Amino acid sequence: MTEPESTAPGPRPDGTYDVVISGASLAGSAAAILLARRGARVALLERRSDPDAYKVLCTHALTACAHPVLDELGLLPDLEKAGAVRNEARWYTRWGWIEPRAAPGGPALPYAYNVRRSTLDPLIRSHAARTPGVDLLLGHKVTGLLRDADRATGVRVTGPGGARELRARLVVGADGKDSAVAGLAGIRERRYENGRFGYLAHFRDLPLPGGIGQAWFLEPDMAYSFPNDDGVTVLAVLPDKKHLPAFREDLEGSFHAFVRALPEAPAIDSARRVSKFVGTVDYPLITRDPTAPGIALVGDAALTGDPLWGVGCGWALQTAQWLADAVAPAVTGRGDLDRALAAYGRTHRRRLRPHQQLAVDYARSRPFNPGERLMFSAAARDAAAARHMYLFASRLIGPLGFLSPHSVARAAAVNLRHWLRKPEPAA
Repeated sequence: MTEPESTAPGPRPDGTYDVVISGASLAGSAAAILLARRGARVALLERRSDPDAYKVLCTHALTACAHPVLDELGLLPDLEKAGAVRNEARWYTRWGWIEPRAAPGGPALPYAYNVRRSTLDPLIRSHAARTPGVDLLLGHKVTGLLRDADRATGVRVTGPGGARELRARLVVGADGKDSAVAGLAGIRERRYENGRFGYLAHFRDLPLPGGIGQAWFLEPDMAYSFPNDDGVTVLAVLPDKKHLPAFREDLEGSFHAFVRALPEAPAIDSARRVSKFVGTVDYPLITRDPTAPGIALVGDAALTGDPLWGVGCGWALQTAQWLADAVAPAVTGRGDLDRALAAYGRTHRRRLRPHQQLAVDYARSRPFNPGERLMFSAAARDAAAARHMYLFASRLIGPLGFLSPHSVARAAAVNLRHWLRKPEPAA
């Protein structure tokens, strides 16, 4: 007997949910899973029809701040099985390499994974689709907001079945830096110019020292290379925009020349490129209010950082978790939604705005300032300072912790000892 053809799930017949989420990438899928596990009925909308769709322009890295969320989502075994690479790294500076290592006899350094979005996005989306309480609606695009006075009460969508309305207590924008939900809601945003452009590509047969990620702080230019799943290495360059006209005249030649000039450069000429060059010549940093009446923003929709730092994937997962923790009781009718959204907004601003402020300043494409010179040079010279830098780069501590009086004093002492040990110049 022939098996009946499977059909994609549709919206609930009455079109009512506790939460409607626009965008089924990392932030949206994670929020859907976590909210549904807490009892919410969730419509997870994705404008693309392909369940294997993925984001192309990405560092393809999850910073260690994401590990607790990946664990709660139950994705760690699947990531390991898929060949995701635990993301150790070393960073080049003018003072030498910063090479974070666990303290002798101490715990291992926290980690997450380097994993291509072509692997990660379908993985987390399929987890969301299998989560009881989540309706994954592919090919559904948000075209408008439903309102009661100034409060969002749902969305208008177009999809395979035509146009319809979906009502919910909460609308979540997880639809990226050009968020349609934020635009429809008129949410205030601030844009900051990025003084660098960037291109990346995927390579095979490109070994890296120690098999770990590398980053180059060339002040102001940048580059990085990350080993990824399936033996692929992601290689990216982020030069100052003043180099853009010449760079674009011969993209491949310029890319190769930039990489060849790196200290301890990867052997790009013997590697095999297995992707197109993917680039962005204008990628502003965007900060939006993370909430409005009946609305929450997560991931890049709320805050788009500088791709130089590779924090977007980790923050997407963290903001999904913060939102679910804050609003789950309220969206299931057991609390005040406005107070819950205010709590989420406070957490979002407290945890991410200070990082964003530093990134905005460095995105002006400038050399290190005196404070950065102090901390980076100490990290290149001292194992404890390197571990401290790693915690900050992994977004496990914030700027206030990274630049605490104790940490600054310790860095100064490291550099002073270095200079006192320098031999006298020959007569």
